[in-house]
Amino acid sequence: MASALESTDIKNKLEDLSGVVLKPGENPYNALIEAGDDDPAEIQALYAAHRVRRNAQQRDKFLTSDYTELIIDPYLLRLENPHIEPGFKDLRYCMTFWGRPPIHVLKLADAIQQKLKAIAPKIWLMPLYQMHITTLEIDFCRTAEEIESLKETLKPANPHIASYTYRHRSRLVKPMISYDLSAFALSFLPAAGEPPLSPAPMAPDNVEVLKQGDPYTYHHLRRDIWDLAKEAGVTISSRYIVPSAHITLGRYLTNEDHATPEQRRKWVDAIDEINRWLETEIWDNAGSDLIGEWVVGQEKGLDIRVGTLWYGGGRTVMMGEGF
Repeated sequence: MASALESTDIKNKLEDLSGVVLKPGENPYNALIEAGDDDPAEIQALYAAHRVRRNAQQRDKFLTSDYTELIIDPYLLRLENPHIEPGFKDLRYCMTFWGRPPIHVLKLADAIQQKLKAIAPKIWLMPLYQMHITTLEIDFCRTAEEIESLKETLKPANPHIASYTYRHRSRLVKPMISYDLSAFALSFLPAAGEPPLSPAPMAPDNVEVLKQGDPYTYHHLRRDIWDLAKEAGVTISSRYIVPSAHITLGRYLTNEDHATPEQRRKWVDAIDEINRWLETEIWDNAGSDLIGEWVVGQEKGLDIRVGTLWYGGGRTVMMGEGF
């Protein structure tokens, strides 16, 4: 019965609004690095252009006079409300490499979730312990057997991939809420010279770090992980390749909080207000109790994950070493 449902991706395609054009047949992450002249400031600008344009696009969709309704995920709706379809199971198996947020990023995400919940009490919030950033999606919406085959193919490469962030450290900064008609997320930009804010790595941290500093951006990390997976012998079938580094904060399961133009205006205005707060009080602020920076791999390495991964589920095949 699950196969008859329509994924939100069909109604809500995530397009690249940075202006970068991918080149067929090569690592898709190379295109943006080349478009940005391998310069962290230019790469950050391309990520920023994507999220600013997308937020403006989505704001218009909430406020337009021909607005119809939110894009409610029918799978999550049934999982959260079993009475709708008793016995329903999500059979969309996937394989991904996740980054897991360190504690200080989870604290920031929690604070933002509570601000959003105060505006729209009916929203569904991603549990903190399930939060993740998708560094690379290997495949999605497959059978359990197909994903098991991918897992076995990658098995010899898993230890190196999972702990890759231990010696290849990229930094994310400038958190902001990104949103559309189906979900909302905390998005980051690759760092480009901002003052460091994260807690120091847990001592001792005397490993030889091969890549660190802002010239090695999160996009470089994604490029490298793509290459490692390809070298291991798998075909990578990601849903999209866009300049986005985000943690899903939540989704909509009802139109109740957004039924009227006034409610929708209140929602987008609240997001704008939170984003102003983030920019003025959290970005580059060493004195803030909340920290708006993430060095990917701090506390936990990459989480090689399989199963029904939507909404933070599934199981870990291997977790890499954190610093």
